[in-house]
Amino acid sequence: MATELSRRGFIQGSLALGGMSLVSGLKPLSAKETKLDSRTVQFHPEIESLVRFIEETPRGRLLEETGTRVRHGLSYRELLAALLLAGIRNVQPRPSVGFKFHAVLVVNSAHIASLSSPDQDRWLPIFWALDTFKNSQERDVREGDWTMAAVKESEIPAPESVRTAFHESMQNWNVPRADAAAAGLARYVGATDVLELFAGYAARDFRSIGHKAIYVANAWRTLQTIGWHHSEPILRSLSYALLNHKGEANPSQNDLAPDRPWRRNQQLAQKIRENWLAGKIDSVATNDLLKTLRDGSADDATDAVVDLLNRGISPQSILDAFHVGAGELLVRQAGIVALHAVTTTNAIRFLFDNTGNNETRKLLLLQNAAFLTLFREAMGGRGKVADVSIDEINSTQPTDSAADLIPKILTNISGQRRKAAEGVLGYLDAGFPAQDLINQARRMIFLKGTDAHDYKFSSAALEDYYKISPEWRNRFLATSVYNLKGSGHKNNGIVERIRSATRST
Repeated sequence: MATELSRRGFIQGSLALGGMSLVSGLKPLSAKETKLDSRTVQFHPEIESLVRFIEETPRGRLLEETGTRVRHGLSYRELLAALLLAGIRNVQPRPSVGFKFHAVLVVNSAHIASLSSPDQDRWLPIFWALDTFKNSQERDVREGDWTMAAVKESEIPAPESVRTAFHESMQNWNVPRADAAAAGLARYVGATDVLELFAGYAARDFRSIGHKAIYVANAWRTLQTIGWHHSEPILRSLSYALLNHKGEANPSQNDLAPDRPWRRNQQLAQKIRENWLAGKIDSVATNDLLKTLRDGSADDATDAVVDLLNRGISPQSILDAFHVGAGELLVRQAGIVALHAVTTTNAIRFLFDNTGNNETRKLLLLQNAAFLTLFREAMGGRGKVADVSIDEINSTQPTDSAADLIPKILTNISGQRRKAAEGVLGYLDAGFPAQDLINQARRMIFLKGTDAHDYKFSSAALEDYYKISPEWRNRFLATSVYNLKGSGHKNNGIVERIRSATRST
């Protein structure tokens, strides 16, 4: 990034500063104060002090003091790594892989937002995520002050048996053994193979309404930026999160509702034809699957997926139905459940696109189908689920230029979402640039977003627009207005702090 200092520039700056403190607002730390409890997980020396800085700086000063460090050469990549690791060490993915743990889950979403932003806005998402971490850290302290422990070295499997140990521990829902096996995977197995292993369990059960798949996808994506040498504590945290079952009896020894689709789908996957990836894209098939997702059971949906694949329909047409069906749930009942249908589908799609194991890919498709019906059923417990479909969004023929239409859409998002959806569809159908609209929608999140879900949802929905077939993508993006922020929403108040903290960076 433009703000990063070259090696020569850093050395020259260091000489010029002489004995001056780089961060004038912080008191000097003694060697004793920087020594960690040996029972607590420790990170690589080059990142440990920065993680400690994030952990120990009070929330009211963290943004400003981080801004000072950035001005003196702290890079975006270093800050991203330290932020994720601080969350891993300090925030427990219990009692659910959600709630306060969103401080970890949102890091990749903030990173995506940063990558997609103009240069002048690029620091905003990651600084926002810093403040979110401090909020979650405070909550974790109130709930018992959990800290990730150091791994038990004597229990880490040997390299030749680590894959088997990981599978056995995950299948038996054995947390201590999975923790040691995850550490072994980080040490002995390559990054691509590790993704394959974890992807096989990411969508195994419907506990935590999709957050398990979200965490696997987001952790993997962030690791690609910060470096694999940070993987061990992250993989340990992932295994712990994936084995969360909220105090129920051991799922491996009981027939529990969240596990039933997985058990059935393991058998169903064997009925899918050979060469199932080589199918044809068919919009009619997408529409047929959408009808099943609206009213059918989990079994109905997964049976429909198998039937379509065996009829020679491309997985792309099935994935189109998943994305559009998730978006349609927002139209039927805007809220937290439908939001997670979109973000979970985004995560499963990422895993489907990035794993090379065809058996895992089949199961990801089948689980996504089942999950969408379970999301729909969960919405019923939160109030009325409207009997509407995505097809009922009308495309409003624009009479304004693209530049004039976008502000009107953003205004309508804050009070007339159906009108905003029709405006989006009309804008896109007229051939106006989608990216201009997406950029402005993302900017509204920076200014108005108050919750990790604002970043998670917007990053997922705005990214997925480009993954969907042209016949469906415009309608999908139109549904996103049911959970985006508009110009009439209240400013979040943190942007000015961030701008002040990063001024001159």
